[in-house]
Amino acid sequence: MAKELALRHRGHSTHARERNTPTSSVSRTLSALRAKAEEDPEHRFRSLARLLDHELLTEAFHHLKRKASPGIDGVTHASYGENLERNLVDLEKRLKQGRYRARSVKRQWIPKAGGRKLRPLGIPVLEDKIVQQAVKMILESIWEADFYDESVGYRPGKGARQSSLDLRETLNVGNYRWIVEADIRGFFDHMDHDWLVRMLEERIADRSLIALIINWLKAGVMEEGRVEHPATGTPQGGVI
Repeated sequence: MAKELALRHRGHSTHARERNTPTSSVSRTLSALRAKAEEDPEHRFRSLARLLDHELLTEAFHHLKRKASPGIDGVTHASYGENLERNLVDLEKRLKQGRYRARSVKRQWIPKAGGRKLRPLGIPVLEDKIVQQAVKMILESIWEADFYDESVGYRPGKGARQSSLDLRETLNVGNYRWIVEADIRGFFDHMDHDWLVRMLEERIADRSLIALIINWLKAGVMEEGRVEHPATGTPQGGVI
């Protein structure tokens, strides 16, 4: 029995590692989006929501962090994966039929750098994380063609550490007299939903995909059993 469980676990782990690389079909689709975005900076993409099919949703599930905190429904990556095929078939059907609805995110507080203040996180339920990850993969394929190399926040293959190394190298070889550090106070808490949508529509002409994003922005935040629906802001902690 123990040997059987070990073999099953080993097979599951190998399968999970293999799924970290997108399937050829998903990879071709995302590459085509980026190629079109690079070719035509003015192009507005249509029919993106139809890309949220079983294959992309499966890919998105395997991209999620397995040990991440569950949302308000308590469903974990492992428990959802026990009936993954059936769950994703049902999720895809609800998306195609317009019956998918985002759940409220769970408020969780964590210490900020230095430990003096707390930073609020909003933890979505696992199913919302799956759809968010799929949409994120679509959006990245388009906007990666537009972003400047110097912009490193929340981008694949980039981060604060590499940015610091690049900055140090630049300062060592250049002639600079000033370094300015600036921050926008409460940026995520006060993000304007209408402006965010207007910026997305610069590249997206798909009402269904935009509606999904608005659905997440308006889903609400649950804390101590109460749900609030802020008019501005987007919770940190979600995939999207």
